[in-house]
Amino acid sequence: MTVSYKTQQVGDVNVFYREAGPRTAPVLLLLHGFPSSSHMFRDLIPQLADRYRVIAPDLPGFGYTQAPERGVFDYTFDNLANVIDGFTQALSLDRYALYVFDYGAPTGYRLAAAHPERVTAIISQNGNAYLDGFSDEWGAWEAYWRNPSPENREACRTSLSPEVIENWQYRTGANPRRLGPDGYMLDIALMARPGAQEIQLDLILDYRTNLDRYPEFQHYFRTHQPPLLAVWGRHDPAFIPAGAEAYRRDLPDAHIHLLDTGHFALETHSAEIAEMICSFLGEHL
Repeated sequence: MTVSYKTQQVGDVNVFYREAGPRTAPVLLLLHGFPSSSHMFRDLIPQLADRYRVIAPDLPGFGYTQAPERGVFDYTFDNLANVIDGFTQALSLDRYALYVFDYGAPTGYRLAAAHPERVTAIISQNGNAYLDGFSDEWGAWEAYWRNPSPENREACRTSLSPEVIENWQYRTGANPRRLGPDGYMLDIALMARPGAQEIQLDLILDYRTNLDRYPEFQHYFRTHQPPLLAVWGRHDPAFIPAGAEAYRRDLPDAHIHLLDTGHFALETHSAEIAEMICSFLGEHL
């Protein structure tokens, strides 16, 4: 299945996205996380595009999406969601299933809470919506949230280093024989662009607003009961399996699957995840 690479202007942001599959098929919107881009879906998209219209944008501040610099554009999760909302409207995506990962979860859940009638189903891959899902590795970020001093901001810069991206984000819990270098090498290269780290530090500070929105997201789950599949790497050092299991608190029929891998589960288990998605969406769409 051929993947097309396109852009869509949304206000001052030129959104880069990948698309494949029949235009008349049910839509699956893939939202990536930190510190990645739609490139993380490179293996998954061809495995789904025979039966779904698969669309994967790069969020502002990530990948190849072109957005104004800091001070002109505020890099907040509200604004990420606003851009993706505008993106879906520009493409006339009135109904879609969501695949959310990491930063993509609070971005996608803002859309779902605002437009519940548009969301047909949700796949959460290490995408958190409950405090249960946090490991004890968030100390520097939590300190920055409590006190956004220059010193605490600088302490978070370690999260953006090549060593942390490769070894903590990608390698922790993953089978090294199944983990190729393409994902983390691209992330490291894009993080080295001028201004990229300051944008990411702004988003790290604003991440605290996501926790404030968790009750709203959970109310959406309880009220609208979207079909949900949680497919998580059980060895994720940031989002632990309890975050996947917590979805059943509000969605008793949620499908929960824990895989023997880490945070970037698609890097090692795209075939397994694709099979689960096709079975899940085949049942609910």
